[in-house]
Amino acid sequence: MRDSVEDMKPRRVTEEFDRAALSYDRLVGANPGYHAHLRASVRRLHLPGKGAGLRVLDLGCGTGASTAALLAVLPLAEIVAVDASEGMLSVARAKRWPDNVRFVRARAEDLRAADLGGPFDAALAAYLVRNCPDPDGVLATVAGLLRPGGRLAVHEYSVADSAAARAVWTLVCWSVIIPAGRALTGRADLYRYLWRSVLDFDGAARLRGRLARCGYRDVRTVALPGWQRGIVHTFLGRRPTRAEEAA
Repeated sequence: MRDSVEDMKPRRVTEEFDRAALSYDRLVGANPGYHAHLRASVRRLHLPGKGAGLRVLDLGCGTGASTAALLAVLPLAEIVAVDASEGMLSVARAKRWPDNVRFVRARAEDLRAADLGGPFDAALAAYLVRNCPDPDGVLATVAGLLRPGGRLAVHEYSVADSAAARAVWTLVCWSVIIPAGRALTGRADLYRYLWRSVLDFDGAARLRGRLARCGYRDVRTVALPGWQRGIVHTFLGRRPTRAEEAA
């Protein structure tokens, strides 16, 4: 019997990511467009000057795929990459990074207590919000870590608004992702959780509503191309400026 999504939050999700860490890059690398889509979400932050003089927060960095996307688009930014899984971070830290990249172990719910050295000009949350027991709390905390006017990109699955997207997602999970995960790691718990957590997560309109409730302005969704069109999206928003906050 499979665990429910709620059973996997937060008790087992981090442990399952720890177990899958050594094989995770091979699995996501087989997903056409995975890395290109992360870079697209970073570009949609529209940060100037290749990130020179800017500080960017990478939330849920995992083995460093989102960190690499940030570095590719913003090579001059200071990047602080955060994840709760020590297994994932160990894999990430073992890769070669320039001095402007730093990794910190912290749960998304405990960001204010972590040594992050904010405030930040922008944040990327890739495949994170869906895994948080309190998404609103995390999004509000991130807003508080941004400078006034700072930008957020949430790169996330959302299929609740489309029966076609749910069907494609389920087909891909049970024909490719779950069997591949089992073959690579010897277990399928994390990948069954991935399938179900996406089905149970917010539709795009609901996630935009979360962002607005947490104080973000100019909230919008931008599609990603390829087989994940309608499945993975970039959700964008920004912290209000000081003038807007005072109004």
